[in-house]
Amino acid sequence: MSEFDPIALIVFANRMDAICDEMGAQLRRAALSPNIRDRLDYSCAIFDADGELCAQAAHIPVHLGSMAYAMRDIVAAIDWRAGDQVILNDPYKGGTHLPDVTLVAPVFVEQALVGFVANRAHHADIGAEAPGSMPLSKSLLEEGVVIHPQHWQRAGEACTEVRQRLLSALRNPQQSEGDFDAQCSANRRGVQRVAELVEFVGSASVFSRQITALNHYADRLAHSALMTIPAGEYRASDVLDDDGQGRQDIAIELTLRVSEASIEVDFEGTAEQVAGNLNCPLSVAAAAVFYVFRCLMPEETPACAGAFRRIELKAPEGSVVNARYPAAVAAGNVETSSRIVDVVMRALTQALPERMPALSHGGMNNLAMGYRGDAQYPAWDYYETMGGGMGAGPDYRGLDAVQTHMTNTLNTPIEVLEKHYPLRVLQYAQRYGSGGEGAHRGGDGIVRELAFLAPAEVTLLTERRRTAPAGAAGGGAGKCGVNRLNDREVAGKASLSVAPGDRLTIESPGGGAYGRGD
Repeated sequence: MSEFDPIALIVFANRMDAICDEMGAQLRRAALSPNIRDRLDYSCAIFDADGELCAQAAHIPVHLGSMAYAMRDIVAAIDWRAGDQVILNDPYKGGTHLPDVTLVAPVFVEQALVGFVANRAHHADIGAEAPGSMPLSKSLLEEGVVIHPQHWQRAGEACTEVRQRLLSALRNPQQSEGDFDAQCSANRRGVQRVAELVEFVGSASVFSRQITALNHYADRLAHSALMTIPAGEYRASDVLDDDGQGRQDIAIELTLRVSEASIEVDFEGTAEQVAGNLNCPLSVAAAAVFYVFRCLMPEETPACAGAFRRIELKAPEGSVVNARYPAAVAAGNVETSSRIVDVVMRALTQALPERMPALSHGGMNNLAMGYRGDAQYPAWDYYETMGGGMGAGPDYRGLDAVQTHMTNTLNTPIEVLEKHYPLRVLQYAQRYGSGGEGAHRGGDGIVRELAFLAPAEVTLLTERRRTAPAGAAGGGAGKCGVNRLNDREVAGKASLSVAPGDRLTIESPGGGAYGRGD
């Protein structure tokens, strides 16, 4: 197969994408936890021998973009052998936040390293004291077990000491071990399929040249799309509500410098890292930036490293978007990444007012809860993200009750939730009237009301409870979200102890509207 044959190149790209899809299907089928099996909180990708992104499934942007940004350093630090599986979750060494655990496996063909496959999946229990492992933390070390990149399997053999040390820190080691094994299984399938693809194209050297050709093609498509943005400098800012530790209105400042050759994304002026857990590593900030610009590219643009070569990222070290160890990061992955998307979109609205939509609900409405267990009640851990209203665009109304931007996980079905946990769902409905008013209405948020059948510890990590999602072109803002325990309103970031019979209600924000309604 020639790298100069455009049809063969597209077939090659689609086969790579299909491998990622198959890895995801394998992971979902083999996993035990609702987080992976039902909510689909996982992502799969393929990288070349240097750790450059080659392909990814349409899974979770915050997972995939951060892996693409950090994988080179990970693969360079490991002595790889066929049959290896390396595990990590350290946000300062290629991870996002501790619940997202990554497994990486090398692909060898005739003793030559041709690439890597990887998957990242969210574990509701990663050893934090707070059930759900998404606490109101002030240090990374409060958020669970930190896994530096290390072998989970070595040349096909389990690294028993590493496995036992991790599982002994978890409340439900049997389920967690099943999920880790599912991740390994997905990687083994990916290794098999990539090796078959190498055989199909003829050799490892041809495979490498095809990857190079794919990156050049993606770069050409990306360049043509990004250069539709008028050259210039565009500034925007927004704030995060609070960090759960008393700090409010945490600023994210952005300057976009667009030229014919590249786009510089500069976060100079952004707030310093905070005491709470809204901080994020630079890889997460990169994921949010890459996502927005990927949305401007043609749909057929390959999701490989070449698509992002024109985007340069600058962020002050020690800021909330480029934190220093050991800053807490649990909510940075889910909430700060969402606000970065909002700020980039606001800047682009100045350059492309006819293309950019209003802001969506602006977070993931995180709910973590569970119980440590006693003689009367068993231990359990649960985590989910909830959707909200999507921002409207120039020629469309915002969608209601959906996940947007940095995550596209599903909800946990009511039947699954009530089967596995001591909970009853009293209400799960559209939050009518929460979308902004305008020529094109913003989407409505969600109302989710849960009744507890057993005592539990609950952590809420939610945003847009103080600052509303803005409309565009004169459209109205969406309504802020609201959290309530029984009939009492609680803060956007809160740690709660609940008793049997208590009710928790989460009303997620609506999206902004586009255009004036008159």
